[in-house]
Amino acid sequence: MAGKPKSGDVTQRPDGRWQFGRPENSRASAVTDTQAAAVTRGREILGRDGGGELRIHGTNGVIRDQRTISPGNDPYPPKG
Repeated sequence: MAGKPKSGDVTQRPDGRWQFGRPENSRASAVTDTQAAAVTRGREILGRDGGGELRIHGTNGVIRDQRTISPGNDPYPPKG
């Protein structure tokens, strides 16, 4: 999997709790009571593992936000 950016998703579980997980894993890496806590935990996990893309899904399952976690590679960095 060398060269492929790492990613993870924050999604709501059927029981109403929130989870952070990676597409390649069948089990969640973290389960929390709130979406904000799952986002925080996802940032920590991705940052520790070298960065990547964090996708945050709404209660309807649609991606509502995507963040690049350092030192991940942003495919289109803003000028500045």
